[in-house]
Amino acid sequence: MVDVLQRYLARDGFEVNSATDGARALEVAESWAPHLIVLDLMLPVIDGIEVCRRIRQRSSVPIIMVTARGEEADRIVGLEIGADDYVVKPFSPREIVARVRSVLRRAGPETASPQAGVTTHGALSIDANKRRVNISGTEVSLTAREFDLLRFLADHPGQVFSRDQLMDRVWDFSFPGDMSTVTVHIRRLREKVEPDPVRPRYIKTVWGVGYKFEPQC
Repeated sequence: MVDVLQRYLARDGFEVNSATDGARALEVAESWAPHLIVLDLMLPVIDGIEVCRRIRQRSSVPIIMVTARGEEADRIVGLEIGADDYVVKPFSPREIVARVRSVLRRAGPETASPQAGVTTHGALSIDANKRRVNISGTEVSLTAREFDLLRFLADHPGQVFSRDQLMDRVWDFSFPGDMSTVTVHIRRLREKVEPDPVRPRYIKTVWGVGYKFEPQC
């Protein structure tokens, strides 16, 4: 599978480095500084969950997890500790390439006009061009997908979005029957940007419907 994915990605113009166990994956991530990581959970030596956890301690590089169908619990844990996306086996190599392009496009430099600039909501400021978020002047480290989700909600203040709509608009892909991805990312966002995640000020839950961003003066 590694060889096949490497050939497909290289054919699409990506420079690819690979590792066949978790220890080597951590070494490559440290020395090679990739722009994106495709990470299988089923790795020898050090499993993918622990690899993801260690990478997230020092980097916000986008991570796409590869999981088996029976690993829903592991998938949720992976999202909890910072994975941006996941792909379920079996999959098409073309699907991986499409996911890689989608995540990199969102994580890369913005082409927005200067008018997009910085939006401020109370202590929270979002810089769309530099993809930075600050709380009371202190920068908050968000993953690419966390930033995308926060910015999308903030760009539509007061508007309620269901989890299905957020999957479609923020992730670009649909995962039928599994909306835990949105729930996990909302929880992680609240832990990072809310003064009190239990009583959120910005990202509100509309029970039975979805989520909305509450603008602050």
